[in-house]
Amino acid sequence: MPPAFQPPYAVPAPGAVQKQGETVPYRHFKFVDKLVARPSEDIRTLWDMYLHGYQLAGERPFMGTRRIDQDGQAKEYVWQTYPQVHERITNYGKGLLQLGLTRQKAIGVYSVNRPEWTMTELASYRQSFIIVALYDTLGEEAMEYIVNQTEMEFIVLSADKLDNITRLVKNKSLGYIKTVIVMDDTIDPSKKQTAEQEAGIKVLTFREVETLGASVQGDQLGNTQPEDIATICYTSGTTGVPKGVVLTQSASVAAISSISAVGDKGTFALITRDDVYISYLPLAHVFERAAQGIHIFKGAALGYYQGDTLKLLDDIAELKPTVFCSVPRLFNRIYDKVLAGVKAKGGIAAYLFHTAFNAKKAQLHKTVHHWLWDRVVFGAIRQKLGGRLRFILSGSAPVSPDVMDFMRICFSAKVYEGYGQTENFCAGCLTITDDNTSGVVGVPFPCSEIKLVDVPDMEYHSTDKPYPRGEICVRGHAVMREYYKTPEKTAEAVDQDGWLHTGDIGMFDSANRLVIIDRLKNIFKLSQGEYIAPEKIEGVYQKHELVAQAFVYGDSMQASLVGVIVPDKEAFPAWLQKNFPEEKQPYTSSDVKKELLKVLSAYCKQNDLKGFEQMRAVHLTPNEFSIENDLLTPTFKLKRETAKKVFEKEINEMYSTLSNGRAFN
Repeated sequence: MPPAFQPPYAVPAPGAVQKQGETVPYRHFKFVDKLVARPSEDIRTLWDMYLHGYQLAGERPFMGTRRIDQDGQAKEYVWQTYPQVHERITNYGKGLLQLGLTRQKAIGVYSVNRPEWTMTELASYRQSFIIVALYDTLGEEAMEYIVNQTEMEFIVLSADKLDNITRLVKNKSLGYIKTVIVMDDTIDPSKKQTAEQEAGIKVLTFREVETLGASVQGDQLGNTQPEDIATICYTSGTTGVPKGVVLTQSASVAAISSISAVGDKGTFALITRDDVYISYLPLAHVFERAAQGIHIFKGAALGYYQGDTLKLLDDIAELKPTVFCSVPRLFNRIYDKVLAGVKAKGGIAAYLFHTAFNAKKAQLHKTVHHWLWDRVVFGAIRQKLGGRLRFILSGSAPVSPDVMDFMRICFSAKVYEGYGQTENFCAGCLTITDDNTSGVVGVPFPCSEIKLVDVPDMEYHSTDKPYPRGEICVRGHAVMREYYKTPEKTAEAVDQDGWLHTGDIGMFDSANRLVIIDRLKNIFKLSQGEYIAPEKIEGVYQKHELVAQAFVYGDSMQASLVGVIVPDKEAFPAWLQKNFPEEKQPYTSSDVKKELLKVLSAYCKQNDLKGFEQMRAVHLTPNEFSIENDLLTPTFKLKRETAKKVFEKEINEMYSTLSNGRAFN
């Protein structure tokens, strides 16, 4: 069956005038005449969007969490219905008012994803409070900066965060905090006493705030307006203090409405009240806020993970979601594990897998399904994600074409890729239904238009042949209002005509789909003048079964790349046993590193990496890059500047040994 839609998938905006050094602005081919701002005239705020989903859902399940038995084992999901949650949100919002929180004042949320996070968010939209997410990797200096910049008096947190906030308040770092609301039903009495007596903050449970609100007669809606601030999302970034991205109610509505609109037009998955979504990506990030937002708007069910990503696949197996949004880091892991398993089995099983895989790959331009192979070969793999997935969405970072094809083939599901930033509520691009071209991020959201602007220093031009290239600029209803209280930073990011300059380098292909090809800030140049895009290179290394994570570094005074590799915890020991059975110190062994580099170099060559794009020396570490050790942002992007500092000694040693003619450290 041919694809439902034919290219070009993006078309010039009506009446647009092409400026020198730029492409014309492009829009989604189904939304050319007018950019989408809201789903209908009567839905103008995020609270309106929630009420729409509430009406659609009726008595259906809304928020689910795993029941934990006496032995600490996670059991079935236990659900709260839409009406039950509605009552809780109403009472909670009224309770916050009674405690003194007023319209357009900040309320911090400091926790992993859980129902109370989302209920706080929805209550804030009801009363027009401003949601500000806090998270551990910000560090104390950044936490202090955010709390003081937003004059935050209220924080809602999970019980495990109370000590940290108490300590910071006692140290006079968080001067504004007056009230802390603990999401858990019980609080350690000694911790509460310390917080109240030594730090001078009022501590209540979430349920106590609800009870307070329930005692208040009458309704106290916040009269939320489209121009009100919905949230200030602080980007953790890779350098300096975080920037507070101010997103209004109308900007947030435009982004979520666009996801609904492309579903209605059939160019993206149609989400309904029958869908079940697994919530695990950090709610501190707009990707998860948008993903939850569309499911809430449609009256669907949200199942929350336990809070531990190591148990995520177990949660998914129990929940059996129909929708899965994730990031390339997890998809790469699944890819590695499945292929390593196939290789380990070998023989007829491996032959059957590769036969089925290649047969489906040859037909990907038509369909992701196969009547035989889906049952015989891929059924067991599909069960790893619950067996009910209708579609998968990847976002936050580029995913390699090989991994995209793999997901489509092995999970027999539609796989979409999205592109966006905090600064436009992730409303950049989405791929098109049944267009299984890998390596593209699709076409503009219906609320956005996109153009490319020349970057002469990097030799990217809108006049390049065969396809135009340049910095991606986005304009539309979802673009941020400003960076909070930093007008100079705002002026750098959003120009006088309202164009958000993303810092990403893109290309429009033959179908006018956007392809991300570079990053303005992450690019560096080697001494011989070659430009290096480290994310692309790391993506290739991380696809190899022996590599869990990779950090590529290049000094502009040097002619070669060096890198840090976290070996895969399953595949690497097996490889060592086969090749170096006597080695007691594999992570520091020169012979191990030399042989590993040889294996990886051959693999990189097969994957079209040029010689100067390959690591010439490597440092091995068993310690994964994580959010907890501050090497990853909450959206699992590598913090390059932090990694450079952490591994500075090893980088210097690698370059020192390279200069002596040795290709290992």
